Amino acid sequence: MRRRRRLLVTLAVAAVLALAATGLYRLVNSRTYQVAGTLVSRFDTPEKVVALTFDDGPDEHAAEVLAALAAEDARATFYVVGSQMERFPKETAALVAAGHELGNHTYTHRRMVFVSPDTVKDEVERTNALIRAAGQRGNITFRPPTGKKLLTLPMYLAEHHQTTVMWDVEPDSGKTPTAQEIVAEVRAEVRPGSIVLLHPWYGSGADTRAAIRGVVSALRAEGYTFVSVSEMLAGSQA
Repeated sequence: MRRRRRLLVTLAVAAVLALAATGLYRLVNSRTYQVAGTLVSRFDTPEKVVALTFDDGPDEHAAEVLAALAAEDARATFYVVGSQMERFPKETAALVAAGHELGNHTYTHRRMVFVSPDTVKDEVERTNALIRAAGQRGNITFRPPTGKKLLTLPMYLAEHHQTTVMWDVEPDSGKTPTAQEIVAEVRAEVRPGSIVLLHPWYGSGADTRAAIRGVVSALRAEGYTFVSVSEMLAGSQA
């Protein structure tokens, strides 16, 4: 009987720990919730507007990305990595000069979970300073690398009035679809107020770069217009 009771207690404790771990995992990865501050993953609007967002750059492919957007006369928001900005200053300046918006994606692209307040401060503020130096005006929004956040990061962002921007459409995350597949997935999943996440950088982003014009033209044919994240935020607060 005593052995059975110990087994039941052990199983109960294991179940509680498993549930806690599952809840923590969901909190870290949630697109729609964080413990403090403001988070958006899409905008509640009847208007057919969409925000194109590009993560992780810039790099040597910036000119190709900018050319595709310019050819379709579309504005986008780039969530840039501070260390990449320092490696590619001309490409960074070109993003701003072309009228696009820069958002903060940390300095090193490390996962911002179980990190110290000093680490959060350094990762965010170094990149904010580089974004300002590149000519970005207005509020700077933030996107956590791989979308992960827990306690320290949201609390810092809340204190400094920086909005966390997630997404609701991600056609190339964790996979390598063709350009045609990217266009098809975006068309199928976009709705008014969507935030689309794309990864056009590095060699692995070739198909995403090739898909940009197709994404824009397909959505525009369906009546969508393209705005920056800050323009969407301003519209939602009007």
